[in-house]
Amino acid sequence: MISKKAAIVGGIVIIVITTFFASFLTLQISRYIDVQQGDRIIISKDDYLANREFYQQIDKVKKDLEDSYLYPPDEKTMMYGAIKGMVDSVADDHTYFMDPADFEEFTEKSSSSYQGIGVVVQEDKDDGKIAIVQVYDGGPAAEAGIAVGDKIVAVGDVPVSAEEMDTAIDMIKGVSGTEVTISIERAGEVTEYTLERAYIEVPDLEYKMIGDDIGYIWLYEFDDVSAENFKDAVSDLQGQGMKGMVIDLRGNPGGYLHSCTEIADTLLPEGLIVTRVDRKGNEESVYSDKDSLGIPLVVLINEYSASASELLSGAIQDYGVGTIVGVTSFGKGTVQTTRYYEEDGSALYFTIAHYLTPSGRNVNEVGITPDVHVEVSQATIDYAKDHPGEDLPPDQDNQLQKGLEVLRQKMGQ
Repeated sequence: MISKKAAIVGGIVIIVITTFFASFLTLQISRYIDVQQGDRIIISKDDYLANREFYQQIDKVKKDLEDSYLYPPDEKTMMYGAIKGMVDSVADDHTYFMDPADFEEFTEKSSSSYQGIGVVVQEDKDDGKIAIVQVYDGGPAAEAGIAVGDKIVAVGDVPVSAEEMDTAIDMIKGVSGTEVTISIERAGEVTEYTLERAYIEVPDLEYKMIGDDIGYIWLYEFDDVSAENFKDAVSDLQGQGMKGMVIDLRGNPGGYLHSCTEIADTLLPEGLIVTRVDRKGNEESVYSDKDSLGIPLVVLINEYSASASELLSGAIQDYGVGTIVGVTSFGKGTVQTTRYYEEDGSALYFTIAHYLTPSGRNVNEVGITPDVHVEVSQATIDYAKDHPGEDLPPDQDNQLQKGLEVLRQKMGQ
């Protein structure tokens, strides 16, 4: 039999061990979950220490504004301002927070129509100005003779640069039938235009035959339906006798990754299209199947070809299935996503990865170097200036002409 003393000692040991493991388990659980008690939430010590300084400073400033600022501030406006400031601190042009009004506008911009003057703009990295990279046929800007490469330097009497691009866009857009005045810089000269806003239908591509056997597709951007429209265009051009193809990505700012990879799949042999790499080094790859178009191909790019258009031209270049003609592209090799917050309708648009071409190239801040370098000629610039509102004829487009020359050589003509 066990003695009374031994039983007492054994009981004490069991109690101590049980208490230790219960305390240990409670501590470990508290490291991973919050405990709610009534209207209070108890968080872990690690989380508390990590957040204390951050929120204490914000709360101090908030309290001073609420108590002493001359004009009573709106709490929600302060909240969104604080979040925007925090997001802006990462110093990434492609990462930003949108309050509900901003996100509504962002969604509108992504739709197939809007009210404005019919241009697409982008930062000119050389001078920091707002450059026009696309002009939609039939829009107010095209009718007035505004052309690709022009710079918007003022809206009304307000000077603007790429730093104020969002503000400039907001000022230019407006209700159809109303007017807006913008100042355009071209070749060092500034001209003022007063335009009547209109409903703008945003196309994603246009295509045609050049001669009897060359198909031409100008892809404006990669939207949700671009892959389907591209395949339909290719099918139509093949029915018209296409034996070689030019894809024009000049001024294409990018768009949806899935649309780009679907188009790439139609052009590339079986193999890797692109690899996405996140901050932890995790990789996600997209592959093409063995079916490909298999005809001579030329791709036109310029300094405004960015993101998905660089992914597509880079993959084509890596596989050697097409020749890249033009000037070095923009150099945006990162991937973004949108996180929507249902509680209030705000959203965060932020960079989550960079991409690598099939050969492993990271084009961010570098761009795609063309196989055949061709600057826009002065004759082309002069023709566009002397014929405002008109499409540039193929025989006046020296970059396209060089592309056709290269393509005909590839076709054995």
